[in-house]
Amino acid sequence: MTLVVQKYGGSSVADAECVQRVARRVAAAREAGHDVVVVVSAMGDTTDELIDLAGRITSGPAGRELDMLLTAGERISMALLAMAVTELGHHATSFTGSQAGLVTDAAHGRARIVEVAPARIRTALAAGSVVIVAGFQGMAQDTQDVTTLGRGGSDTTAVALAAALGADLCEIYTDVDGVFTADPRIVPTARLMPAVSHEEMLELAAHGAKVLHSRCVEFARRYGVPLRVRSSFADDVGDDPLTGRGGTRITSTTEGRTDHAMEDPLISGIAHDRSQAKITVVGIPDKPGAAAAVFTALAGAGCDVDMIVQNVSAEATGCTDISFTLPASAAKSALDALKGVEESSGFLGLRHDDRVGKLSVVGAGMRAHPGVSATLFSALAETGVNIQMISTSEIRISVVVHVDDLEAAVGAAHTAFGLDSEQIEAVVYGGTGR
Repeated sequence: MTLVVQKYGGSSVADAECVQRVARRVAAAREAGHDVVVVVSAMGDTTDELIDLAGRITSGPAGRELDMLLTAGERISMALLAMAVTELGHHATSFTGSQAGLVTDAAHGRARIVEVAPARIRTALAAGSVVIVAGFQGMAQDTQDVTTLGRGGSDTTAVALAAALGADLCEIYTDVDGVFTADPRIVPTARLMPAVSHEEMLELAAHGAKVLHSRCVEFARRYGVPLRVRSSFADDVGDDPLTGRGGTRITSTTEGRTDHAMEDPLISGIAHDRSQAKITVVGIPDKPGAAAAVFTALAGAGCDVDMIVQNVSAEATGCTDISFTLPASAAKSALDALKGVEESSGFLGLRHDDRVGKLSVVGAGMRAHPGVSATLFSALAETGVNIQMISTSEIRISVVVHVDDLEAAVGAAHTAFGLDSEQIEAVVYGGTGR
């Protein structure tokens, strides 16, 4: 039999009615003749509520105990969905991440999968059962403790299981109809993309598109897992997962893209990120080793730096400024780490700005088209948006702007690259896009 892995996010299992809707979709896939493995997130905002609850008990919960607490949310979802599927006449068996064979390192709150040993899943499938797995979690290889995988953990769980089981398809169900050319919450005329390449999706996900997490996409690319993003709320429950045309397929190439002429730039979409902060190291000596000292300190504090810009050295002082962006949640750790090396590094001071946002234009066609930067910068200029930083890759241009200008910038760029639909086709069924 063919095997389909389906993942349902928190908004898809937010309440009893949603769980029953998901159960009908799972049952339809089973009735179409497929073996089915389902990965579920915690219901609605359960994870955030558990984090808030822990914060009312202690300001610094131990990582092991916090992971133990947070994994309860997915266990609730998996058990309820197994009950709902059984109620529809299909036997279902639920497993925690550790029972499903997801083995991780011991980094609580941000564990990485090191092995998948799905023996119990294979046994349950062979017995004719639908398998329901708690996402976002695993078991540490050395300590045998419960761990959580961090952001995008349930997406990553689903793709990892699909790879280990040799699944014919991995479906990521969310509260939008697929991957759009921009976030439909701020660009109602965004268009649904029937297909997007792995490399484009990686750039979109890494730079703010919430529909998929970059870890999940990288796993799919590395292990050749066929991936599709669909809505769990759409009225297409009876569609066969392998032959249905809904949603967006994540492929190894841009095959299936029919929305541009052959010689037009293939701009896939616009991603944005409000969760950024900018730090400027002021007056750092322009000499070998100075920048290394700064970024070694940041690495030691576990800070993931994104964009980096160094100004031209001032002849009079022999010093320069280095600005970089990073997640706003890591800004305090970064500032503390930098203050610790201020004297030894010889820089003059630090500036911190948490009122910034990042816009990224992504498209494989940029490689052979020189006009993309000009189009983007002209569109932002005409909208009155000032650019603070610029970063590029082979298929991406990112700019940092003031956070209050971010939505206007996204809309201007979307229109400038001809991505607007003539009609509103994006429907947001839930709340988060995950």
